[in-house]
Amino acid sequence: MATNTQQIGSGSTGSRLRGQAFKIVLWLCITASVVLLCLLLVETLRDGIPGLTGTLFANFPSFNPAKAGLQSALMGTLWLMAVVIVFIVPVGVGTAIYLEEYADRNRWWNRLIEVNIQNLAAVPSIVYGILGLAFLVRGPASLGRTVLAGGLTLGLLVLPVVIITGREAIRAVPPSIREGSMALGATQWQTIWKQVLPASIPGMATGVILAISRAIGETAPLILVGAATFVAFNPSGLDSAFTALPLQIFNWLSQPQDEFKTLAAAGIIVLLVMLAGMNGIAVWLRNRYEQKW
Repeated sequence: MATNTQQIGSGSTGSRLRGQAFKIVLWLCITASVVLLCLLLVETLRDGIPGLTGTLFANFPSFNPAKAGLQSALMGTLWLMAVVIVFIVPVGVGTAIYLEEYADRNRWWNRLIEVNIQNLAAVPSIVYGILGLAFLVRGPASLGRTVLAGGLTLGLLVLPVVIITGREAIRAVPPSIREGSMALGATQWQTIWKQVLPASIPGMATGVILAISRAIGETAPLILVGAATFVAFNPSGLDSAFTALPLQIFNWLSQPQDEFKTLAAAGIIVLLVMLAGMNGIAVWLRNRYEQKW
């Protein structure tokens, strides 16, 4: 008995030591990543704050760094995000409603749709750029190198995320809500429209905003669909040529003058502020409108 007790005690001690060592490794990894992120952020702020002037927002790109700005890139980004929102909200929410409320999981095509959505969420962004070039810019749609083609490509990139988060938000609605509504004589669609959707809006809105936050920083799909790196005019419509903030930053970083490096750092700060603002709105929506059932 003493031998068995000693073995159990030593085994427990070894498990505790391994657990403590694992926690230490995790904390070291977290500390290293946070320190590296802070260093990059401090360096970007140090280099970019001098470039945050009125000229940066009022002027178009120029080969003269003293006159260069990112107005066309900023407006192009806003146009792209408008197309992305108009595309992903109805398609993503509608797909989530169908898969959760109407789809028969015993049917092979519904299982195929679910598997494909899960797989598409992990596909690299450059693959979506290739698909956008083959089917939207050229091929069947033949939209050309336009705002509409770029926005739809980014929408396809983030659509699986919207569908998955939308399904989770709908799934989080308690079954008692549906049962109570149906017991009072409401149809399935009335139950979804009046009860399920209002209860799941916070989760869906959070998913949409986070998806837009990912789309706003993507560069590879836009390069493949033909977004220009130098555009000295604002988009005039969905069929207009365009550029975006990530592409403009990339263009400035590729220039040899140090002044363009300052402008690129300033552009990074603008992009980070936009991303932080969107994530802040997502957190606020979740905390403000989340209902406790």
